[in-house]
Amino acid sequence: MLERWFGQRRSRRIHRIIRNSKLTLLCLVLTIVVLRGNLGAGKFGTPEQDLKEIRDTFTLYRKRSEPRRVLEQVTTVVETTSLGNSNNINSYGDLDITKLFVDDESDEIDDVNVNVPYSLGPKISDWDEKREEWLRNNPGFSNFVQPGKPRVLLVTGSAPKPCENPVGDHYLLKAIKNKIDYCRLHGIEVFYNMALLDAEMAGFWAKLPLIRKLLLSHPEVEFLWWMDSDAMFTDMAFEIPWKRYEDRNLIMHGWNEMVYDEKNWIGLNTGSFLLRNCQWSLDILDAWAPMGPKGKVRDEAGKVLTRELKDRPVFEADDQSAMVYLLASEKEKWAEKVYLENHYYLHGYWGILVDRYEEMIEKHKPGYGDHRWPLVTHFVGCKPCAKFGDYPVERCLKQMDRAFNFADNQILQMYGFEHKTLASRKVKRRKNETSNPLEKDELGLLHPAFKVVKVSSA
Repeated sequence: MLERWFGQRRSRRIHRIIRNSKLTLLCLVLTIVVLRGNLGAGKFGTPEQDLKEIRDTFTLYRKRSEPRRVLEQVTTVVETTSLGNSNNINSYGDLDITKLFVDDESDEIDDVNVNVPYSLGPKISDWDEKREEWLRNNPGFSNFVQPGKPRVLLVTGSAPKPCENPVGDHYLLKAIKNKIDYCRLHGIEVFYNMALLDAEMAGFWAKLPLIRKLLLSHPEVEFLWWMDSDAMFTDMAFEIPWKRYEDRNLIMHGWNEMVYDEKNWIGLNTGSFLLRNCQWSLDILDAWAPMGPKGKVRDEAGKVLTRELKDRPVFEADDQSAMVYLLASEKEKWAEKVYLENHYYLHGYWGILVDRYEEMIEKHKPGYGDHRWPLVTHFVGCKPCAKFGDYPVERCLKQMDRAFNFADNQILQMYGFEHKTLASRKVKRRKNETSNPLEKDELGLLHPAFKVVKVSSA
């Protein structure tokens, strides 16, 4: 029995050897045929060339099989060449970001002649006529989006370079997201600027050249709404009472007695204001700007403002103090077309608002825009994009998060969500979800399009 089994095993082994030998012989014949063909075609080279071809073929195969690794290597080479740095840095934290933002020229400018008044541009004296003619010739545009509601352009922005502290750009992103949400709900266009149009008008004053350019470039816009980057909408339901301003051209948060009687430098705020697109507005911009140029002009103007305005500290001229001084000293010329608004928070100082958000949620609802539910919360002095602010950094950032979430809840609630708390980035589902989402009343949501609180225009 064992002999038969061993005999069969030897027989199978012999058959396998014969079969392998045949395959080997066949491969040898095919190799000879191919080599002879290459010799006849002149394609066969030296052993070194053959080895090189084999290596190239193998390398090509590896590249095809490893595209991600090859892409990373090519990207690294390109980045190394463009940055002039031989180190292959993959960590953003290890990269010297300043190498990516090197200007051709310094931001520093020479002092200008104090005897020559600064100008925002060529003098324009017939803008109302030109704009009216443009609107007639372009019937597809209208300065009103619907009866009683003007076409509005909200303008904001930030510096061309990254913030001086790492977290600043994150809060700028939150602030512009907040503004876009409000504008989307109220049919307002947005212009976000990151260009310094005039180096002389840096800092407080950078908005003036931009505003003038936008007024002239957008004749279809009836009102331009300037808003600082550190201000957020906190009442998504409130609609500006446009009818109240039918005969006014400049609307700022402020108090008449503080500006015209007391000449108080904080009698108004220029962080959020409305400006009509008209000749009057171009004229007041021309009158406002001469105190703005950097250097000796701004320093000397700051001394005048500190001397003339109540309780103003000693520092260079700023746009807010200059506006107070302009209105108080030339009341007859400007006051008739200026509306200092205090019935709602076109500007709301954050220090007196942020700690009351929970109380507002408990007692009121969006749509008032005033102390019950402020339209705007402005983080004056926090300076989230700078290295240093006027208030403790931790308090500023925490309260900016709370303000953002306070407003963001009004957006998320339309979709059935809200933040777990005003201090939390995480969200949760609301308990009032319905199987009939088109029935707004069943949702009970704070949707501005359906549940706006009526505010008197008086």
